[in-house]
Amino acid sequence: MSKTPILLIGATGYIGGSVLAHLLKHPSKETFDITVLVRSADKANRLEKFGVKPVVGSYHDTALVEELAEKAHVVFSCADADAMDATKAFLAGLRKRHAKLGDLPILIHTSGTGLLTFEGSTKGMSATEKIYHDDDPDDIEASFPPTALHRDVDLAIVQADKEGYVRTYIILPSTIWGIAKNELVDAGIANPHSQQIPALIRAALARGQAGVVGKGVPYWPNVNIEQQADLYTILYDAIVTRPENVGHGRDGFYFGINGEHTWYDISKAIGKAMVKLGLSESDEPTTFTDEELRKYFGSEEMGNSYGTNSRGQANHSKSLGWQPKLTSQDMLESIYAETEAIIKQQQKA
Repeated sequence: MSKTPILLIGATGYIGGSVLAHLLKHPSKETFDITVLVRSADKANRLEKFGVKPVVGSYHDTALVEELAEKAHVVFSCADADAMDATKAFLAGLRKRHAKLGDLPILIHTSGTGLLTFEGSTKGMSATEKIYHDDDPDDIEASFPPTALHRDVDLAIVQADKEGYVRTYIILPSTIWGIAKNELVDAGIANPHSQQIPALIRAALARGQAGVVGKGVPYWPNVNIEQQADLYTILYDAIVTRPENVGHGRDGFYFGINGEHTWYDISKAIGKAMVKLGLSESDEPTTFTDEELRKYFGSEEMGNSYGTNSRGQANHSKSLGWQPKLTSQDMLESIYAETEAIIKQQQKA
């Protein structure tokens, strides 16, 4: 039996590692021939034990990315949503594959609901009413210019689908939460932590009290890491079993969303965890100063991203049969364990 050649970029990351772990447990795993691109030779050696083919290199090596993509019928792009050079490289490889083999390859790319923050930055002072739907390509197309976050890469991918040499699908995770627990994490290969909530926890630990941008009233959507990884495999299964029913290209946006929270909600939960752990006298978040935004997040612009609005509904994703169960309340309740884990991580450093 011929196997399906799959390239996964981002296998040691939080999302990519979770997606790879799901593929390794997939009912059709024996039919997969999985290649992963990793920077670390040590992690490459460990990955071999899981039956995948590691290639040591970087997605900044565009010649290598193009070569690997040309050999793949399916590409899971789970690394940097804004890496235009890498995107052009794997699209070039897929174009070559199509020209040589007549194969119509599949690209499942990771973007993010940071896209939905366009004109939604209020520096934490107000919420916006606009809610975007992933099954409304006309609204997505009309609402976001190429200058919106992630949009230039997304548009290049949509254009590739329009040109007909690849079928493209773009998954947009939201605030992903939860400590990833899978065999790749256990083996020290994949990162178990997300970005947004841990960054706020680290800032809170450093300043001795939970912090918030402005008043923390803007809304963001959220999704648990296991349920986010589920969406990748559910989408893949739908593509290979009923491709005519699965939107692609400009109609190929799939939000990873199953709840909504305010930034204040998260910061308040961090504050409660710190009080419980004896690290703060008050669980009430205080507003980050501009100096603190630069200190803890690298720049005021990056810090103020924690005061943006991003609102959406995952109708398209759920039409595939994706049924995420964990809620925003589950997310808030997970923050204590995440705080403990980060403290232990800092103590080991």
